[in-house]
Amino acid sequence: MNQHITQTMAAGLLAVSLVGCATMSSSNKSSTITKADFGKTSEGQAVEIYTLHNSKGAEARIMTYGGIVQSLSMPDKNGKFADVVLGFDNLQGYIDKTPYFGALIGRYGNRIGGAKFTLEGNTYTLATNNGPNTLHGGLKGFDKVVWTAKPSVGIRGPQLVLAYFSKDGEEGFPGNLEVTAIYTLTEDNELKLEFAATTDRPTVVNLTHHSYFNLAGQGNGDILGHIVYINSDKTTPVDSGLITTGEFKSVDGTPFDFRKPTAIGARINDPDPVLQYGPGYDHNWVVNKPLGQFGLQARVEEPASGRVMEVWSDEPGLQFYAGNFLDGTLKGKGGVAYQIHTGFAMEPQHYPDSPNKPNFPSVELKPGQTFHNTIVYKFSAE
Repeated sequence: MNQHITQTMAAGLLAVSLVGCATMSSSNKSSTITKADFGKTSEGQAVEIYTLHNSKGAEARIMTYGGIVQSLSMPDKNGKFADVVLGFDNLQGYIDKTPYFGALIGRYGNRIGGAKFTLEGNTYTLATNNGPNTLHGGLKGFDKVVWTAKPSVGIRGPQLVLAYFSKDGEEGFPGNLEVTAIYTLTEDNELKLEFAATTDRPTVVNLTHHSYFNLAGQGNGDILGHIVYINSDKTTPVDSGLITTGEFKSVDGTPFDFRKPTAIGARINDPDPVLQYGPGYDHNWVVNKPLGQFGLQARVEEPASGRVMEVWSDEPGLQFYAGNFLDGTLKGKGGVAYQIHTGFAMEPQHYPDSPNKPNFPSVELKPGQTFHNTIVYKFSAE
């Protein structure tokens, strides 16, 4: 059984999270959370945006549409703040066309090959939105729905709890799924995400986060000079359709070896065929830690600003994506055209296509269990 799923949490985690965030607290007066209207969906649903400030001056703006982190302001080595995530200035940008900027991804992050899987003898056919495959939950994944929100301010910083009820059969997935996502902007300049879900039928779940980061500041050039460390000895290779083959491959002697900090652009054009299926980095690394254990997955540094981002999680895999499909057609915040490699994503997750790969860690969630995972993006400067 997936170690991220524990029966002991089933009765309490979701309820406790919601009750604990039902009201504003004055325990940390220097941290704040405020709310504003952010437009309406094409169906007329109102969307809100919450601005979280900690006492250090860091800021995160989070929408109820898609659980999207619309902006994230962090200091450089000189104390100068900049927004380090790509996105749009208004809701319409996210509705019209977006490559999952800042989004909460579900029910299943990454790809499911052939848009089908079999679970406990039943075969489920999913929505296709990536050739013949399902990507990031289908045509209308969790990134395109409106979540309910409850804000609070506590000792650790401002916090926002988002909740969503995904009906049985949504995008083809079985089971009524109750989901919460807790966003905390901590006093240590961390953006902490805590996901939890329960179901009334056996289903599969793989929740993750999909911000595109540029530690020099969004709109400030490409990310090829960012220095990356990934705590991994192996990847899960993919075929030309970016579907995992079920194998595990050592990173030794390949452009996927980031055990020694290396610039993103140093080997991104290497002729390795698996790399060029991307083309460029869009692959899953097997993190060096026991299944279910919380630990460091990656570290990224931008030399000019000195900004550093560490990625921590209890997930077994990390999808590193180098913005290969950005092509300048999207005009982001401030009217900036997002060109190729102007942002990167670090997505802690279970391995892609796990429902069809019995040798991968299980993503099955059963009634009476609670799925839980935690992702922390920790920022500093040096």
